[in-house]
Parts: sequence; structure tokens; C-alpha cells
Amino acid sequence: MPVSTTPRRRVALVTLGCTRNEVDSEELAGRLQDEGWELVDDAADADVAVVNTCGFVEQAKKDSIDALLEASDLKDGSNRTRAVVAVGCLAERYGEQLASQLPEADAVLGFDSYTTMSDHLTAILGGGHVASHTPSDRRKLLPLAPVHRPAQLSTVAIPGLPASGPRPVRARLSGMPWAPLKIASGCDRRCAFCAIPSFRGAFVSRLPQDVVAEAEWLAQRGVREVFLVSENSTSYGKDLGDLALLEKLLPQLGEVEGIDRVRVSYLQPAEIRPGLLRAMAETTRVVPYYDISFQHASEPLLRRMRRFGSREAFLDLLGRVREGNPTAGVRTNVILGFPSESESDVDELEAFLSQARLDVVGVFGYSDEDGTEAERLDGHLPDDVVSERVARITDLVEELTSQRAAERIGEDVEVLVEELDDEVSEAGETGAGSVTGRTAYQGPDVDGSTTVLFAPGVPRPAVGEIVRATVVGSKGVDLVARSR
Repeated sequence: MPVSTTPRRRVALVTLGCTRNEVDSEELAGRLQDEGWELVDDAADADVAVVNTCGFVEQAKKDSIDALLEASDLKDGSNRTRAVVAVGCLAERYGEQLASQLPEADAVLGFDSYTTMSDHLTAILGGGHVASHTPSDRRKLLPLAPVHRPAQLSTVAIPGLPASGPRPVRARLSGMPWAPLKIASGCDRRCAFCAIPSFRGAFVSRLPQDVVAEAEWLAQRGVREVFLVSENSTSYGKDLGDLALLEKLLPQLGEVEGIDRVRVSYLQPAEIRPGLLRAMAETTRVVPYYDISFQHASEPLLRRMRRFGSREAFLDLLGRVREGNPTAGVRTNVILGFPSESESDVDELEAFLSQARLDVVGVFGYSDEDGTEAERLDGHLPDDVVSERVARITDLVEELTSQRAAERIGEDVEVLVEELDDEVSEAGETGAGSVTGRTAYQGPDVDGSTTVLFAPGVPRPAVGEIVRATVVGSKGVDLVARSR
């Protein structure tokens, strides 16, 4: 049989937003690769650039549009790029509206297009037209009762879950020694400020055996840490009839050969059960890292947000977390300027943060999200008031998290190496080496890093190795450690 000389079509995937989007991109990459596409890193070297957008908050939307415009600029004849396609949350959420306002994009496709993405891209490159996505409320695609949902998954496209036929093979787009691993998609909560459920849909858990199989696949490709992601990890298993399923899954993941760390993300404080705390504290290879979505600490304001909790309840929860592991790392996000937020509400948040000893806190100013309950609430605050409160809490958080990092000095840690630094000694002398990575209580990308120093002549470990060290200094949330 003669060998085909037809050049393979090239595609680049540009990913914005959260780690859940990263999984979606790798799922898309796997589908396209299986159908004959060549994956390239640089959009300028691709026939088509697929931009996986984020639609979470205003800045993320702007970043996504900027990325689409930047990719469109490559279609000037000097590069290989001939088409740009928008997918992801912004495309799913706004569809035809985005397409009309952004003619630079050759198509705006929703989640239902993922299973046939190769056909769509082929048609576009052939000069054809692909209709833009028509948005709908994805919460209505599956039954209201979670236990009735699995039977209908064959007819609904949910990123990271099977839509029709076998789950696509994932293609790694990163050489990092950690990888996000999606355990569920969607959310059933109705937080007043959040639009995610409307475009991500109802909560659906992946089957435990599929999660474990993907962890094994990742381990075979050099991944040492899996980062379990979803919109709400504490709901895992409810649609499968077992709310304790996450604590049963964790030991299975801890037994996967080659995986040294299992990290859980996005825990809802109102849903954290004692059994889950025990499992996270006692299961081998599950790291002492607690990503807890507090959002605020004033009980009346949390109620207005359609959430539950208070300063006292949250501090009690943190106390139970630290009973299981006194050196556990805790991160959260908080929102300032929610409609009707008072100065006393902000004071309550300040008091909580001052007592909580959190490692990382993301501070966000409230902004209206289309279609949310909060958009229609009275008591909206002026932009300058929101900005002032964000600045005030940000300053406090920077001080508190720096203090928390300094408390780590003297601790023995294990650091997963992610990059090799220029050779420099602890005293700034050349001839020694250092590496940068993360301790067990530092999450990827946004939770700070640890630089490990080595004495002159001591070989540096390779990326992906775990080294033992002692913390000797800190700068902000970042740590400095000396190898032992």
C-alpha cells in the first residue's frame, strides 16, 4: 500500500481558565489526534487554532476574547493559521451572541460539538460554514433528581464524561509531573452570584473505575501527582447513590503505581463530612491540602449569597481539619462587595481571616454575572466601594499569608520538582544548584512554590522527582528550603 504524502492537518489548543478546562482541552486533543490531526503547541504553526475559553468572571471573559483576537491576527498570510474556533465556557454561555460580536472567530461551538469536533474543523478549513452554538440552560438537560441522571448520559455532551460511545483517549498537552483529573462535572448548588451551573449543567459524577483507569494512564506518562477537580468535589457520588464515594475512591487512587500524591480540590464547607476529613487525613498519598470554598464569613451575607456558614462554623471546621494534620495547608477564595454587604460584614470577614491561619486566599470583587439571582438584588455597591474593600482585604491577606508561610520555617517537607533553576547557591554564589516545586500543601499554579537549595557539588534531581528538604525561609507565600 503506498504511503500517503498528504500533509496532516495541524491543530493548536489554547486553554484559558481553570484546571477543569485543561482536562477538556486534553480530551479534545485526544479526540482530534485519534482522527488524524497533528497537535502543535504554537497557533502560528497550526491550520486551525481552537481557543478553549473561560466564562467565569469579567476578567476571564476579557482574557478569552483577547486570546481569540490574538489568534485571529495570525491569519495574515505569514503564518500557517487559516481558522480560529472558540469553544469552552464563554462559547457555551454566549454562543451566537459572541459570534456576532466577534466576527474574527470562524466558529463559536458549544459542548455538544466536542464529539464531532474533527468534522467541524474539517468543514471550516474547506470553506464551509458551521452554525454557531445556541445557548440553553444546561441544568435542564438532565433530571432534577441526581440518581436519575446516569441513564441519560448517552444523550448529553458533558466535557470529561462520555457522551456517546467510549470515552475519548486523553492527550497530554503539558509535560508537567502533575495533571488535573476530573471526577465530576456540573453543579447543583444555586449560589446567587454564580452562573456556572447554567452553562456547565447539573452535577454528574464519573464512575470510580473510570477515574482510577485515567489515573493509571496518567501515571504511565510520568505524572506523579493527580489533582482531583470538579465544580464541587464534596458532592461526588450523590448521583451514583453513595455520598461517601469520594472517601472510598481516595484509597484506590493512592494505590495506583507511580502516583505519589493525590490532591483534592474545591470542597464546599457545608458538605464536608467527618468521614471525608478522616479519609483525607488517613489515606496514604492523599496530601494534607484543603481547598475550601468559604467565599465570606458573615452569616447574614452568606445566607443572601444562598450559602451556609459563619465565622464560628468555619473556624470549627478548620480546627477539625488540623486535628487530623496540624501542618495541613488550607486555601480559599472570598468575594468583596456582594450586594448589601455592610461594613460590619467586612469586619466579620477580617476577623475570620485573622483567626483562620490560611495559606492562600484569593480575593475577588463582586461583579454581576448574566442570569444570576444576585444580578437582580437590591443594594448594589458603587464600584469605588468594592475596589476599596478588595484593596483592604488584599493587603490584610498578603500580610497574613506571609506570616503563615514564615510559620513553616523549620518544617521538614517533600517537594515535587517542577523546574530546574539557574545554578546559584543559598548565598547567591554560583556553583550550587536549586530546583523549584511544590510541597504537599501547595496546590499547582496559584498556591505558591518552594525553591530547594543544594550544596555545591550535589547533583540536582530531575523534574518529577520528590526531594526531602527543610524550610529555611519564606517570601510572601513562597518558601525556600535546603535539601537534606
